[in-house]
Amino acid sequence: MSTEQNTAPTTTPDSQSLAETGLHSLKPAPGSRKPRKRVGRGHGSGTGKTSGRGHKGAGSRSGAKDRSGFEGGQNPLQSRMRKLRGPNKKTSMPFERFRTATQPVNLDDLADRFESGAEVTLDAMRAKGLATRKDVPVKVLGRGELQGPLTVHAHRFSASAQQAIEAAGGTVVVVED
Repeated sequence: MSTEQNTAPTTTPDSQSLAETGLHSLKPAPGSRKPRKRVGRGHGSGTGKTSGRGHKGAGSRSGAKDRSGFEGGQNPLQSRMRKLRGPNKKTSMPFERFRTATQPVNLDDLADRFESGAEVTLDAMRAKGLATRKDVPVKVLGRGELQGPLTVHAHRFSASAQQAIEAAGGTVVVVED
């Protein structure tokens, strides 16, 4: 009796299925795809007779549509809001609640980027990456501390920022544009 062993490579079901995986064998996840609802196919179907549209009214007629923003006859949001006259009153529109008319620069930003005794102009701030939006006024705010005196040019200053700059021996210059 010979004791020959089968020398053919054995493949497990897992390795075989991995080898056959490709674009040709992709399927959607079970339960993720449903057949379309077939309406108007008899009483027993659950969506027969009125086809899920209810009885009478505009919604039951052909061509019925629901506007976006329609609130069922209630005065809609865009009608309840105040109307501002003029073509460019966007800064005071109620939908833009967080729009600010200035761009902030804090004292700790100035302390990090400028040496003691430096002259901080709008162009110098822009060069250092602060107040980069053009034609938007710059307001200096009081977060942080200054180690040395600075001459700061800006459109506006908060009261705490002005006190801190002057307490450090610096000066405040209000820019008029």
